[in-house]
Amino acid sequence: MHSSQPARLSLTQITKRYPGVVANRAVSLTVMPGQAHAVLGENGAGKSTLMKIIYGSVKPDEGQMAYNGQTVHIKNPQQARALGISMVFQHFSLFDTLSVAENVWLGLDKSLNLAQVTQRITAKASEYGLDIDPARPVHTLSVGEMQRVEIIRALLTEPQLLILDEPTSVLTPQAVDKLFVVLKKLVDQGCSILYISHKLHEIRELCTACTVLRSGQVTGVCDPREESNASLSRLMIGAEPPALAHQERAPGAALLEVKGLSLVREDQFGVDLSDVQLQVRAGEVVGIAGVSGNGQRELMFALSGEDRRAAHESIALAGQPVGHTGPHERRAAGLHFVPEERLGRGAVPALSLAHNMLLTRSQAMSASGWIDTQALKNQAQGVIERFNVKAEGPHAPAQSLSGGNLQRFIVGREIDAKPRVLMLSQPTWGVDVGAAAQIRGEILALRDAGCAVLVVSEELEELFEICDRLHVMANGKLSPSIARNQATVAQIGEWMSGLWEQHAPA
Repeated sequence: MHSSQPARLSLTQITKRYPGVVANRAVSLTVMPGQAHAVLGENGAGKSTLMKIIYGSVKPDEGQMAYNGQTVHIKNPQQARALGISMVFQHFSLFDTLSVAENVWLGLDKSLNLAQVTQRITAKASEYGLDIDPARPVHTLSVGEMQRVEIIRALLTEPQLLILDEPTSVLTPQAVDKLFVVLKKLVDQGCSILYISHKLHEIRELCTACTVLRSGQVTGVCDPREESNASLSRLMIGAEPPALAHQERAPGAALLEVKGLSLVREDQFGVDLSDVQLQVRAGEVVGIAGVSGNGQRELMFALSGEDRRAAHESIALAGQPVGHTGPHERRAAGLHFVPEERLGRGAVPALSLAHNMLLTRSQAMSASGWIDTQALKNQAQGVIERFNVKAEGPHAPAQSLSGGNLQRFIVGREIDAKPRVLMLSQPTWGVDVGAAAQIRGEILALRDAGCAVLVVSEELEELFEICDRLHVMANGKLSPSIARNQATVAQIGEWMSGLWEQHAPA
């Protein structure tokens, strides 16, 4: 890299204000050609806003931006893409009813026909090891598969600057390794990468520079390879996250039992569940690892009561069969559930946080059918304070929160309900180091209080940190369980391909 080259991107004193909050305060940032540059910070630190300014979907109030040495005012994402800036958002922007190929086609210039785009997707996918079927409708994809579509769409624009917002939060360790091969290849070819992630080991592996934001301001610029997790955490949150205490303890009675659960998929691109056997006892955390799209979603729907087609006896709560009962009855029996889709399934976007409490708090409804709004506000305020949710208060609509803060609120709401059985899907997806440590700590506290906890996560590190036992899900089948202290990352990674029969523990 020649120092005589102009910076690929240079931001000077960028400021962006919203009512009640300054998202970015005089932020300066420089990315060189062929450099992977990390942006670190807590939820609500202003990272996503800054990326949207670069991508032209948000206009700054003050400050300047230069690209390849020229001052630019990017008015919209089309202009950004024409300059060679491409972005993969944390919240995917795909049309559910269209196919993968049609979604990708929308983001490209119209000189290609759909067949050519399909061909290019297949070529890019195999070049970079991103497995995807161009003909599938997007509504049938798992979160991890949508992520792949977004990355392929960005790569097809041949970007000079690629912005990635939490790109690995839904990928397996093997898929992350593959993605990093892709990203390192791009960097070698002279592409610059702006990489937002909470995973410090990834930043260290990929990036040679790092800008840290706290409350919208730059608190440091460093080479992450020369920093420790502790020093990066201090720059980010002003402190180190507390260490988790995981005491060994003997679990109690089985509170959630699944016996021989088989279900034919409801949509053509779903996964058939095949003879699933699972037991979660009081006072233990059981984890399910696996690449998304292998039946985790179908299993969670069956366990939560959203899908009631299971044989009545195949799912039991505290010894009582519940296969045919709905979510309301299961909640009444003490089962609480955090789904992976935060907006739309975990929360109603336009409703306030207080009213979103109603989804799980039927006791705020009087016998005559009136809602006790004050009780809801108090409960919402309690969750906001206990889980450090950055929101304007109980009246704030769910959709006004950043992804990580909404996740804190939803997880907090379910934990606050004192469940007997708690199921969580991707509990710390997109939340920062401090919040992830807090959520994991709260999960362990629930376990120690005798709750049975089932965690579906694609973050192996997280599962190894909080689980007592692990299963792997592949192609709608569930592996035998293995004690966490006997499992290795490599072995779990192999099991994710469905290879557990030959070396399952006896």
